[in-house]
Amino acid sequence: MRIGIFTESYPPLVNGVSTSILMLQHALEKEGHDVYIVTVGNDKLKYSIENDGKILRLPSINIAHLYDYKITSVYPIKAINIIKKMNLDVIHTNVEFTIGMFARVVSVKLGIPLVHTYHTKWEDYTHYITKNNKVLDKISKEAVKYLSVFFGDTTTTELIVPTEKIYNLFKDKYKVKKNIHIVPTGIETNKFYKENFSSKDISKLKKELNIKKKDFVILTVSRIAQEKSIDRLMNNQKKLLEKYPDFKLLIVGDGPDLDKLKELAKKLKIDDKTIFTGKIPLKDIPIYYQLGDIFVTASTTETQGLTVLEAMSASLPVVAVDDESFRNSVIDDLNGFKFNSDEEYIKEVSNIYEDKKLYNRLSNEARILSDNFSSDFFGKRVLKVYETAIKNYSEHNKKIINKIKKFFSKRKYKI
Repeated sequence: MRIGIFTESYPPLVNGVSTSILMLQHALEKEGHDVYIVTVGNDKLKYSIENDGKILRLPSINIAHLYDYKITSVYPIKAINIIKKMNLDVIHTNVEFTIGMFARVVSVKLGIPLVHTYHTKWEDYTHYITKNNKVLDKISKEAVKYLSVFFGDTTTTELIVPTEKIYNLFKDKYKVKKNIHIVPTGIETNKFYKENFSSKDISKLKKELNIKKKDFVILTVSRIAQEKSIDRLMNNQKKLLEKYPDFKLLIVGDGPDLDKLKELAKKLKIDDKTIFTGKIPLKDIPIYYQLGDIFVTASTTETQGLTVLEAMSASLPVVAVDDESFRNSVIDDLNGFKFNSDEEYIKEVSNIYEDKKLYNRLSNEARILSDNFSSDFFGKRVLKVYETAIKNYSEHNKKIINKIKKFFSKRKYKI
């Protein structure tokens, strides 16, 4: 099968969607399929073709207020001519905006079935545009809802969501009638296995970050942004330090709120117990999981939470906020705990630290459970959706044509 993946998130950009797509690409290629990536480049004017024609980068510009995020034209004719030569069997979009719109143009123009994965609950990100203005934010959330429904229900052949949380969003709130397939995003679990890293390399990195042998490292890996609720972890770190002075909070990642959170650390007087790594290349992320003793997250804006799966693969117990995104991966008293309040968070972290038997059991189960989210399993499930899309495409086209005929018949036009 010849598969075209259209996305604005792809390496060298580091985020959850980028990681997911790279992993899917590898899984599909391992099964013998040809995968073509259509994404953004770093130049405002130039196209670039990489990896023997398998990666097409379009001219793009950065979006103000959205850290490291780029957009491109929705109708670059030169790109359509290049994509036509790829002879794609299916298009898989992973974003709703400019490249997502462009993919839909290509789908219609070249007659290719289109599968869409909804990765990001955009309602949780409108503050970047509205600057938290309540009136503008309400309007923006409605606009985002409309776009999500339009892309999910009107223009795609099949829709993929990673969790039941997003399935319910589309079915109950957005009232989407399209086929919705719940396919949890997988990860290349073996990349994070602790036996793949030498104690020498880990010790060297710990020394660089001023992590001592006696330190108990609370790890989070995240885009450093308002919606990730890292400030909540930091406020709880201050409380934990009153009882456990050897605790250190390791925050791996970069983002628009990095300087703000560094200031917060100083204000809370925990800056000597809080480590910010800044931006880390995607290929180097796995070793940073080896520095942690437990993994924590307070984000309620995830569609699935790939960093939790990565942490599990690295045998780390997880303490996560009780959000639907984590309910399939974090099982209380098996591989970690979920919390609803700051008091619960502090209690669970403390219990894991103090009870070595509990710690070892959670660590072992985390590693075992991570195999349920392997990239191979994920790739096979996505392929099934592609096959369904190709099978249903002609029927989908008939429905679209009938809708267009119905629209024009009411206006006494003929087509």
